[in-house]
Formats: sequence, structure tokens, C-alpha cells
Amino acid sequence: MNFLDAVVEVKGDTANLKVAGNSIPLPPAKSKKLIDSGYDGKTVTFGIRPEDVYDSEMFIETSKCVFESTIKVYELLGAEVYLYFDLAEFPITARVDSRTTARPGDNVKFAFDVEKIHVFDKETEQVITN
Repeated sequence: MNFLDAVVEVKGDTANLKVAGNSIPLPPAKSKKLIDSGYDGKTVTFGIRPEDVYDSEMFIETSKCVFESTIKVYELLGAEVYLYFDLAEFPITARVDSRTTARPGDNVKFAFDVEKIHVFDKETEQVITN
């Protein structure tokens, strides 16, 4: 799993995870748990699995969480490819379709599936929402 630190920012009834200049809006159920638990303004750790990080244009066009990064490593494993890159100081791995055109050195757009984000208390490491 990819782990990143983020600051929770509540706007209305939506909790956003602020990381590397990006604001990741969480779905209503996840937002409610963070808001009800008083995490506004606090730093949390969130995790997302490599298979929930996408480089496909179709997913990127509909996502509320899109960012760009430069590919560091391309690893072909038959029917899938692992792409390694950084988001700010956090190393990220994406498991994508083997037909991807991304290669090392390419600047590529990625999107997280926000429904699949897991949020943890940074100090206790306990799950807040998954």
C-alpha cells in the first residue's frame, strides 16, 4: 500500500486531504467519520493500494483527484505494469494495464480512486475510515 501524510481540511460537509498542493475530496461516508472525529486541521496518514491508482484517460476524466508526476521506474509483469513515481516526497506505486504508454522520464497524469482511500490516525496508527 502507498502511504502519504495529509492535512484534513473540512469545507462544508466534505473532508479534503491536502497533500503536495493537491486537495483530495473524500466521499460522504469517509468525510463524515473524519469530521465527526474532529480531524479538521490535523495531519493524518492515508493509504491507497497500487491497483487503485490509475493512468487511464477514462478514469482521469471523471476523477476529482488528478495529479501529475514523472515516472521513475517502469516494471512489466506480464498482464500488468508497475509504475513508480513520487508525489511530493512520498514514493508511489501504481499497478496499471500493460498497454500503458508511460515510460521512465514521462510526465504522466494519475488519479486515485477516492472510494478506496484508507485513512489512519498519524499518532495511534488506528484506522479512522477505510
